[in-house]
Amino acid sequence: MQSDIEICRNTPLSSIATVAANAGLLPHELDTHGKHKAKVHPQCLERLTDNQDGKLVLVTAITPTPLGEGKTVTTIGLSQGLSKINQSVMACIRQPSMGPVFGVKGGAAGGGYSQVAPMDELNLHLTGDIHAVTAAHNLASAALDARLYHEQREGYDAFEARTGLKALKIDVERITWKRVMDHNDRALRMVKIGLNEEGKNINGFEREEGFDISAASELMAILALANDLKDLRQRIGRIVVAYDLNGNPVTTEDLQVAGAMAVTLKETIAPTLMQTLEGVPTLIHAGPFANIAHGNSSIIADQIALKLSSYVVTEAGFGSDMGFEKACNIKALAADRAPDCVVIVATLRGLKANSGHYDLRPGMAIPDSIFNPDQAALEAGFENLKWHINNVHKYGIPAVVAINQFPQDSEQELAELKALIERFNPEVKVAVSTAFAQGGEGAIELAQHVVETCEQGAQFHPLYTKKQTLKEKLMAVCEVGYGASNIEMSELAKQQLAHFEKLGFDDLAVCIAKTPLSITTDSAIKGAPSGFTVPIRELRLCAGAGFVYALSGNVMTMPGLPDKPAFMNLDLDDQGNIIGLS
Repeated sequence: MQSDIEICRNTPLSSIATVAANAGLLPHELDTHGKHKAKVHPQCLERLTDNQDGKLVLVTAITPTPLGEGKTVTTIGLSQGLSKINQSVMACIRQPSMGPVFGVKGGAAGGGYSQVAPMDELNLHLTGDIHAVTAAHNLASAALDARLYHEQREGYDAFEARTGLKALKIDVERITWKRVMDHNDRALRMVKIGLNEEGKNINGFEREEGFDISAASELMAILALANDLKDLRQRIGRIVVAYDLNGNPVTTEDLQVAGAMAVTLKETIAPTLMQTLEGVPTLIHAGPFANIAHGNSSIIADQIALKLSSYVVTEAGFGSDMGFEKACNIKALAADRAPDCVVIVATLRGLKANSGHYDLRPGMAIPDSIFNPDQAALEAGFENLKWHINNVHKYGIPAVVAINQFPQDSEQELAELKALIERFNPEVKVAVSTAFAQGGEGAIELAQHVVETCEQGAQFHPLYTKKQTLKEKLMAVCEVGYGASNIEMSELAKQQLAHFEKLGFDDLAVCIAKTPLSITTDSAIKGAPSGFTVPIRELRLCAGAGFVYALSGNVMTMPGLPDKPAFMNLDLDDQGNIIGLS
């Protein structure tokens, strides 16, 4: 079989103008970027306001192996399958970060015959939104350190007298805003900035600093959660970057940098339109990770797609304990729109990996032996799929299971898995998807099940209400959402929690950063554990995004590269074509 990039390069594509017209967009509602990409003006919603909303289908998964189980393949394949059965459909996905593209997982365009195309343009830069987020984020960092430098150098009274500005009196020990970049670079997790030659201070105020990956930036979450440009601007102004000497928040508005940040992000408010290999219109917008951020594409992209099509297929990162949980408890509430149906992607290899019979770690190749028939491993790992089905049902949303088939899978085990699902819950429809190998044709049964399931109607309810305390919200996610018995907060986290509540931020949602490789915070614990403790080591305030960010276990907000990163496979051929991207 051809590689993903070869398949993409050998598939004829429509012009983006044709794709847009087929979706129902008008020429003046687009800004084209080459032949196959266009920015879609959110103002098109004014014209479409009377259109009836379509059905929202969210794709999630079992607890994945480090290489993923094929959510994007299924998202794109399902959209193509819906098109095959003559349904009006659009897909909405996140913009890939170059961290994973060059790191372990590779690209995020789907694969095989279920890809967004051109996949190299999607995976590398696209229309520059992540770079704009990075620039706007680091502008706030520069403004913060400049203000700190000038106030410290002159003294507060002299600074106020000379500039006419109020001294912010930033507490250097309580700066919370790290810099970001769109690469995996562990060496930048802890750094010192503002280093000077002896006797000089021209390089700024010396302090400890760190970098997060751009996908974890609060600005990325804001872009994904904003309803329009005005909302984006207001959210940016609420970002807390530090605290003053009295413990009061210092915001980007206080630094008078919020307006410039919004200017930097002005073009990012528009989703990017592309197409699948079969011509299904696809909106790409925002790129928060689900393990260290809220893990869903933008509200604006969903709003546009729902007005243009009968079905919108989107995805949430990692398993249902990760991006799906945040889609329900953060995104759905901000958008006032919940999914009508959830598709849970499962694989034979993923379920066997959850049996505890295999030791799969990031950077390791999937062993060939995992594809050998093993009924004991499959049945043990099936507990994980049962957990995720039950988890989706906790939110009142009907579920469909998509078994993403790999070429090495045995027909016997596929039949066994379908039988296990039917015995567990006969009301849950299941389809084997061969969308990777066959495109939309391989997802027709799945598409039919999704249409039928959407008609059931969802009775959506999140895990907590706005009025509950922050600790109650954390406990709801951990105990009801994960199945933990309790949470254990560090002394630092307890102090931060009390401070946030004192400042009046207890009405915010909670976003927990944790490993995606287990339902617990320990990536080595597989299957469907219960009765465990969730350790919360630190809380961060994301007032602009609208949530308190809790770091659990040893999760890092700046990933590192493995010993054999994906960038080793990338190069250009003699004609300037990209090779090795997957």
